[in-house]
Order: sequence, then C-alpha cells, then structure tokens
Amino acid sequence: MKPVVAIVGRPNVGKSTLFNRLVGERRAIVEDLPGTTRDRLYGDAEWLGIDFTIIDTGGLQDEDEFDQLAPREISAHTQNQARFAIEEADVILFLVDGAAGVSAADHDVAELIRRSEKPVVLGVNKTESESRRNNAVEFYELGIGEPIAFSSLHGTGTGDLLDALVVFLPRTDEEDEAPEHPAFAIVGRPNVGKSSLTNAILKDQRTLVSEISGTTRDAVDIPYERHGNSYI
Repeated sequence: MKPVVAIVGRPNVGKSTLFNRLVGERRAIVEDLPGTTRDRLYGDAEWLGIDFTIIDTGGLQDEDEFDQLAPREISAHTQNQARFAIEEADVILFLVDGAAGVSAADHDVAELIRRSEKPVVLGVNKTESESRRNNAVEFYELGIGEPIAFSSLHGTGTGDLLDALVVFLPRTDEEDEAPEHPAFAIVGRPNVGKSSLTNAILKDQRTLVSEISGTTRDAVDIPYERHGNSYI
C-alpha cells in the first residue's frame, strides 16, 4: 500500500494548484475564490522513485468565518473532510501563503497538525520573488519546522519541497503495488441525489450532500471494496 500525504492549510494558499502539479493533470478545480475545494481528492504522485498517494483538501478555517466563504453546512463538511485527511495521512504537507505572511489562521492550523503527532513538511507557497523567498523564514514562528519556499504555480522550489517530503516516505516494492481496479461513475443533472447515492454505497458521509445545486465541484475518485473486490 502506498504511503499517504495530505495537503492542508487555510483557504486559498494554493493547495489545489500544487495537487494538480504533483499528479500531473488538472484534477482539482483551481480558482482565486476561497472555499472552492470541498471534498477530499486523491491522486497518485511519484518522486525519486517513491510512489505515494496525495490528498487535496479544503481550507481549514475558524467556525466564525464559515458563513463568509460558503453556507455553514458546506463549510463544516469541508472542515471535517480536511480533518479526516489528516487522520488518514502518514505525512502532512502544510501549506502557507508567502505573499500574505504569517496569519492567526496559520497558527490555528499548525496547532491542529501538532496534535496529530505526524511528520510535517512546511511549504511556503507564492514565493516567486526573491523578497518573498527571503521572508519565508518568518514562518519558523509556527513551530512546525523549516519553511521551504516554492511556487506551486510556476514550479520553482517544488523539487526542494518534494525532497523534504520523501524523507518520511517508505519505498514501495513493485510486487506490493496495488493493481488497477475497475472504475464506475455516477452522473446526472444537478441535485438528483448523486452524492447521496455515493454516501449510501460507501456507508459513509464521504461527499457533501446539500439542497443547494452545484454543491459537488470536483470529480472525486473514491476507493471502494465489496465482496473482496476493489473498485474506484
């Protein structure tokens, strides 16, 4: 089984942009609007011969900010999905915004990550300029470890970030790699119950269910096992 890495951070720090870069395709929707990602998304990545599963998550925020980005039920679901990803992960990739600097929300996320007692790599995104790269040292105050300056948009410094990440990841033997599984899709027009059906099949609140049309934004790949057979 491949090790799991969860990308976490407050809203709009570039998690989905990095996720797309690591999986090599545009799997997650990327917008300047905070709160775009809601369900956790899975993808396969590789660096220096080490394969791992990467999880994109929605932004972590204080409950007082819920209604600012989306209806409260949607924001609460997003927070739960991000916390599930932290629990599932072997290593946490904590992203912060080098253009905005250290925020109170970053400190809140850092505290949540510390409580997980899992290995953490701190990535300072949006450091395209030399001044921003130099200012990345400010993030030492989070107490997470060495800040690694990079740009998920342009790719600069991403190699340094991945070098630090794979230190914590075991190498998977080829014979232990999981085979390809059959995949099926649930499709239909908005608000016909696709997410409710998905959750019923999985027997888990895996995707957000709401009366609001267009709640599900990304195509979500979810591993599923029944009668000893595995599916996506």
